[in-house]
Amino acid sequence: MIPTPHNSATEDQIAKTVIMPGDPLRSKMIAETFLENPVLVNNVRGIQGYTGTYKGKAFTIMGSGIGQPSIGLYTYELFNFYDVDCIIRVGSIGAISTKTPLRSIIIGRRAYSETNYLMFYRNNGNRCGYASADETLCSKAAATAERLGLTYNIGDVFSSDTYYSDNDDVATCIENNLLGVEMESVALYINARRAGKKALTICTVSNDIPTGTELPSEDRQNGFKDMARLALEMSL
Repeated sequence: MIPTPHNSATEDQIAKTVIMPGDPLRSKMIAETFLENPVLVNNVRGIQGYTGTYKGKAFTIMGSGIGQPSIGLYTYELFNFYDVDCIIRVGSIGAISTKTPLRSIIIGRRAYSETNYLMFYRNNGNRCGYASADETLCSKAAATAERLGLTYNIGDVFSSDTYYSDNDDVATCIENNLLGVEMESVALYINARRAGKKALTICTVSNDIPTGTELPSEDRQNGFKDMARLALEMSL
């Protein structure tokens, strides 16, 4: 199964730890900013993946695309075919509370969703429920954020299947004490648990949902370097 229809890399070209932004162009930015000697190892469908070293340790930076099915496909292959040990998602999130200001970081201890992805793997619960990150990674992320002096919160997030919805995501978040809305973490966490691997989501607040305040798309693509540095530093 290697290479796969979605990943042209050979097994030796993918590191044991993968940092995974949603935007493939953010993969390029992270790789060029932080990695030594980054090499493009995958560009199938424009999902750019780069492998290089950070402070002597090998990392792969690879995009996931948007939503549970997309990140579900790529992380399933990375965990099960490429034998990746750990995937840390670094993405954007819409915040619900003033306690999580723009550009601050949210570490997702658990992800709640009503996604159909939960139905495909019945051993992981029903259509509505939670999936959990690796607790050791959560602790490392929080400790590293403290060391780096970053503004962060740690808690549960809402993984929605839709960016535009008739549902009241704010009400769902308030009812379940969720810090914000993103679109990938449940699939990532389920795939990690099924494969016996580790996963964590670290997000940067890109918009405030109740007020409609948001950062421009260029900031999302080329900014948000703190969460990438956090993911790399906590993995050393």
